[in-house]
Amino acid sequence: MPPINFYCKKIIFVQSTIEYMTKKLLTLLLLCATSALQAANYLTFTAEADSSSFGIKTERINYPDDSVRKSDIPNVQYSLNGGKTWKALPNDTLIRLKRKGDKAMLKGMNPEGFSNKLIYTMFFMEGSIAASGSVMSLIDEKGESLAIPGEYCFYRLFEECSSLTQAPQLPAKKLAVECYSHMFIGCTSLTQAPQLPAKKLAVECYSHMFSWCTSLTQAPKLPATQLAEGCYSDMFNRCTSLKQAPELSSTKLSGGCYGGMFSWCTSLTQAPKLPATKLADYCYAGMFSCCTNLAQAPQLPATTLEEACYGEMFNRCTSLKQAPKLPATEMKTECYAWMFNGCDSLAQAPELPATALAKACYAGMFRGCTSLTQAPQLPATKLAPRCYEEMFCGCIKLSEIKVGFTDWGTEYEYYGKKRSDTHIWLSDVAPNGTFICPKELPKESGENRIPEGWKVIKN
Repeated sequence: MPPINFYCKKIIFVQSTIEYMTKKLLTLLLLCATSALQAANYLTFTAEADSSSFGIKTERINYPDDSVRKSDIPNVQYSLNGGKTWKALPNDTLIRLKRKGDKAMLKGMNPEGFSNKLIYTMFFMEGSIAASGSVMSLIDEKGESLAIPGEYCFYRLFEECSSLTQAPQLPAKKLAVECYSHMFIGCTSLTQAPQLPAKKLAVECYSHMFSWCTSLTQAPKLPATQLAEGCYSDMFNRCTSLKQAPELSSTKLSGGCYGGMFSWCTSLTQAPKLPATKLADYCYAGMFSCCTNLAQAPQLPATTLEEACYGEMFNRCTSLKQAPKLPATEMKTECYAWMFNGCDSLAQAPELPATALAKACYAGMFRGCTSLTQAPQLPATKLAPRCYEEMFCGCIKLSEIKVGFTDWGTEYEYYGKKRSDTHIWLSDVAPNGTFICPKELPKESGENRIPEGWKVIKN
């Protein structure tokens, strides 16, 4: 029989082995946990000033005062200790980041989307906060997904977060209707936009996305080649610090796709190239409206137009001195309506070769162009409803116009008032000028006809 000390040594050896294996197991578990944390790409808020804070609030889209049920609030958890422990993020409650550099990691399991077309959830903030990591961790808890799961998914997510200095990653390549609509509207401290890698867009997916981001100086690249209705509508509206527009290389447009995209971008001096030759309804409507420093317009090569395709495109671009060529001969309703309204530096109008008109096709086109001295020839022989309405109204230096129509069209009711196809079209032009027209056109004076004091030449 072995001595007792033999068994003691055995016991000590086993105990040591167990301790060693326990330490190894704990180390392995710690490594696995650390690896899991490192693999996850959590949405992260970092305080850039002491006493910063954030929270979430859920509201109904059309009825914000209606009560929100607990089941309406998405699943959101936060960690203030690097992911060691997680807590549910209460609705309408501020979470404090006491010191500059403090971080909060966020995640959630919301496989159907963070918001929807009836109810949306938004962050609110105080202090100064930089976001990083993937916003998709609010969908899959890890930030790995590249597909937006539902309509309105991140609608108004950071609306009016004036404390937000940096946007999180938006890695999704598959988008959904209005998924990023109004996402950063009113984020006045945001200077740079996140990358937007999607190449196929969805209806109004970026609509108003950065509206009123008055500190935004750089726009993201926009590589999409498949557009959708309203996809970029008002995307950078009132981004008053934006000096350069991104490249827009798509040649196939959709209804309202660029509508109001850069409206009120008062620092924008140059427009991007617009190579599309096939247009869509409202595709460029208001695209550069009120870009008061835009000095040059892009070429517009399309020869076939669509409804309101250029409507208000350069409205109130007060620095615009030269208009692009407009070669189209086939008009559509309101295709050029108010296109150069208020462009008071525009000294020369482009040729307008169309001989067949459409409803309101030129309505207000050069209204208030106070530097314009000569109107383009208007060769059409027959008018259309409201075709020349307010076309040159307020062009105080305009002193010559040549028209091809032979009668003054008809009067009609428009919003309860009598209007004509040439309603105040030459009102407030130069007091003396020359009106050249076919001999068949009746000589009638007045604000809706030939300006008082103008000489009439029949040809």
